[in-house]
Order: sequence, then structure tokens, then C-alpha cells
Amino acid sequence: MTKNKKIKDRIKIVYSTDPNYNYQYSGEEEIHTLEPSQQNLTVSLDRKHRKGKTVTIVSGFIGTNEDLNSLGKQLKSLCGTGGTVKENIILLQGNFSEKVIAHLHKHGYSIKSKGDRKG
Repeated sequence: MTKNKKIKDRIKIVYSTDPNYNYQYSGEEEIHTLEPSQQNLTVSLDRKHRKGKTVTIVSGFIGTNEDLNSLGKQLKSLCGTGGTVKENIILLQGNFSEKVIAHLHKHGYSIKSKGDRKG
């Protein structure tokens, strides 16, 4: 975080002469990752705006970005494909909904399937 960004994100106090004062910053609320049994994930396929190529989408994850990236990496490795994690959604290149659903069920996640899985 840059110096100016830190100053703008401070809550209530802009400056203090006390050298031991701890500033509070906006956006510091830590999101805790829910247990897999409490997660309600949705697995769907999408072809729109992707030049006809199928993409498997996993959405609904509640937790830290680090844990979401870790889950995305696991799924990409499992499917042997590329993909990305953006805006709290995991995108996998190709139709891997069956494999993803089986893996997530095995690890205790609650899954909803959305749309046509035939692709």
C-alpha cells in the first residue's frame, strides 16, 4: 500500500502525535473461510462471450482470496487444464463439471449444479 493510499483509508483519525498510536484502516476486516460443509458452491458451464469455447465456472466460495486461489489451483491441477480465479469465481477451460463436482463432494462441499452439463 502506498503512503497516500494508507492515509486515505484511515478511519476517524488522520494524524496523531503519539508515536505508539495504531491507526485503524478501512478494509481491514478479515473474511474467514467457512468450513467446506458450510460452503454452498455452484458449478455451471458457460459458452457466451468465449468464442464458443466451454468454460466450467465454480462460484459461491466464501473465504479469503488465498484459500480461493488454493482451491482454484487444486481444481486446475485435477483437470489438467488452464484457468483463472477472478471476482470470487473459479474459471476452468473446458467441460470438467463432472470431475469438479465429484472432487468437491469428496472434500465435503455442498454443490449445486446449474445449467446443461453436456456442453
